[in-house]
Amino acid sequence: MAGTSIRMNDRETIARHIAHATGRPFRIRREQSVGGGCINRAVVLADGARAYFVKLNSADRLEMFEAESAGLAALGAANAIRVPEPVCTGVAGNQSYLAIEHLDLAGRLDGAEAGRRLAQLHRCTAPDFGWHRDNTIGSTPQHNTQTFDWVEFWRVHRLGFQLDLAARNGHGRALSGSGERLMSVLDHLIGHRPAPSLVHGDLWGGNIGATREGEPVIFDPAVYYGDRETDLAMTELFGGFGSDFYAAYREAWPMPPEYDTRRILYNLYHILNHLNLFGGGYLAQAKGMMDRLLAAVR
Repeated sequence: MAGTSIRMNDRETIARHIAHATGRPFRIRREQSVGGGCINRAVVLADGARAYFVKLNSADRLEMFEAESAGLAALGAANAIRVPEPVCTGVAGNQSYLAIEHLDLAGRLDGAEAGRRLAQLHRCTAPDFGWHRDNTIGSTPQHNTQTFDWVEFWRVHRLGFQLDLAARNGHGRALSGSGERLMSVLDHLIGHRPAPSLVHGDLWGGNIGATREGEPVIFDPAVYYGDRETDLAMTELFGGFGSDFYAAYREAWPMPPEYDTRRILYNLYHILNHLNLFGGGYLAQAKGMMDRLLAAVR
């Protein structure tokens, strides 16, 4: 990715912060740009023995990286599925950064093992939905105000937030009528009282991989405690994870039949977010999903 290289002084600042965080000297011998991201820039910094994956953004995005680091720590503490270990965050020059453990994700994903481990992660629960801090979904703010009521949480902090943002972005005329009707029938569409499970929050195929030994790894989280079905729904949004993944998950923790409708509702959040991030190419998909949901309650 053009322009990803870090200025010498900023590299040395990051290296000092990594050394302080790990308690071991770290002198950069190699810097490798990493492409593929649409929100952040990234490089791998290595000293010959150790390597770190470093995300970069403008200095005012430090809080975003701090929240992501806390999310990785929360997922890692669950001891269910591997995540890169967060190392440090900070500001170097005019850039904020997040440094995490660099993992060689060149292995073939064992879908069944990933499904079992995700079910194990979802067994980690909390008293309330939400999280102790806000974070981001992509670069969009994600509010995680804690509440015991899942329907209210989804109405206010997920679907309602994205619909309000879409209206500010000029899509109100296309979405407001269906959005208002949808918000009024959320109790019926959700239709159950899930446990507040620890969820990755943005679990599409680009955010899972495997080490050379085949161990599943998830990364780039948008962590909170929510209905576990939100994670499963997201895995199906852009192509799915394979039948072995879903069979293993369902064996570990069966899914209720009403999931098929809730999957559309939960993925609407992500499609609206894509609409707000990337523009009108997602408008027809969002409208179609809303129409399907409204038809389900007629």
